[in-house]
Amino acid sequence: MADNFSYVFPAIRGVQAGREYYVSMCPLRLLAKIFVFDNEELVPELRAQRSLNKARVPDISRYIVANPGNYTFSAITASIDGAVSFEPIGNDSVASFRMGTLKVDMHAKFIVNDGQHRRAAIEQALHSAPELGDETIAVVFFLDRGLERCQQMFADLNRHAIKPSSSLGVLYDHRSAAANVAKHLSLTSNVFKNLIETERSSLSERSRKLFTLSAMHFAILEMLPEKELEDFTAASKKCQEFWEAVGAQIPEWNYVRQSKMTAGEVRIDFIHTHAVVLQALGRVGKYIYQSEQPDLSNALQGLREIDWSRRNAATWEGRAMIGGRMSKSSQNVTLTCNEIKRVLDLPLTPEEQDVENAFLAAHEST
Repeated sequence: MADNFSYVFPAIRGVQAGREYYVSMCPLRLLAKIFVFDNEELVPELRAQRSLNKARVPDISRYIVANPGNYTFSAITASIDGAVSFEPIGNDSVASFRMGTLKVDMHAKFIVNDGQHRRAAIEQALHSAPELGDETIAVVFFLDRGLERCQQMFADLNRHAIKPSSSLGVLYDHRSAAANVAKHLSLTSNVFKNLIETERSSLSERSRKLFTLSAMHFAILEMLPEKELEDFTAASKKCQEFWEAVGAQIPEWNYVRQSKMTAGEVRIDFIHTHAVVLQALGRVGKYIYQSEQPDLSNALQGLREIDWSRRNAATWEGRAMIGGRMSKSSQNVTLTCNEIKRVLDLPLTPEEQDVENAFLAAHEST
C-alpha cells in the first residue's frame, strides 16, 4: 500500500544540457522533512556536498526572524534519487505542456546540492517564528544520476559564484544602521564627499578616491555602539563632527581635495587612508567621546605630529603593516590604535595593554 504514495509538487518542466529539470515551490515547514543532508560522517570524496558550517546557520536564521516582512532567499537546488513522473496540464499548447505536476516516489531521497545552509537556517527560524511555515521557497529539482554527477553539480553551481565586494554590500544594505551613517557621510561630509569608493573594496593606483565605503563602515562600527547607531540623526552628527576634526589634522586629505596631490599618491605614500587606520581612529574616537564634553580639536591635535608615511617602518611594521603590506586584522587595528593613543597621550584599556605587551615582548626577542 505504501508504494502507492508519492510527493506531489506543482512544477514547471525545463531542459538543460538535454536533460529535464523541474522548478517548484516548497512550503518552509516541509523543507526539513523532505530535504536531507548528505552523510557528514563520510569523507569528502564520498559526499555530494560540503559539510554544514554550523556557525553560519544562526546568523541566517536571525536574518529571517528579524525581517519577516522583507527577507529574500534564492532557490534551493536538489537532486532526486528515486522514481519520478511528470504529468503536464493538458497538451493543447507548448506552455501547458511545460506546466504540470511532478510526482516523486515516497521512498526517493532528496539531496540538497546548493542551499543547505538556507535550509538549516529556515528550520531553525521556524522554532522562533512558526507562522512563517506556510511561506514558500523556490526549489529546482534535477534527477540524480549518481555521486559523481552530484559532486559535479555542486562544483558547477559554485564555480562562477562571486561574492559582491564589501563596499557594494554596504551601499545596498538599508537595514544596517552603521551602513546608513557611512553612506550619509560619503554624501555630506566635507572630508569624505566625492572621495569614497562605494562599489569596490580595493582601490587601483589611478582611482580618484581616497577611501572605501566598507572601510568607513567598519570605522563607524568601531566608534559607535549599536544602541547609539539606532539614532540616525545623532549618530550622523557625531560622526561628521569627529571625522571633520580628524581631517583637519591630516593635511594630505585636504591636498587631494585641493588638487595639490592625487589620491593615488597619498594612498601609495601614506597609511592614513587605509581601513586599519580608519578603524583605529574610530576606536580612538569612541574613547574620546567617553568624556561628557570632549574638546576634539585639542584631543586630536597630536595627529598632525604622527609620521603616517609607509616608509616609517620603525613605527608601522607589525602594527599597521605586515611585511610592508597593509593588514587590517583585529590585532593590527588594536596595535595601530595603541600607537595613535600614545601620541595623543591617551591611556590604553587593559585589553589594549595586553596586546601591546605581547607585541613589545615579541619585538624584544627578535
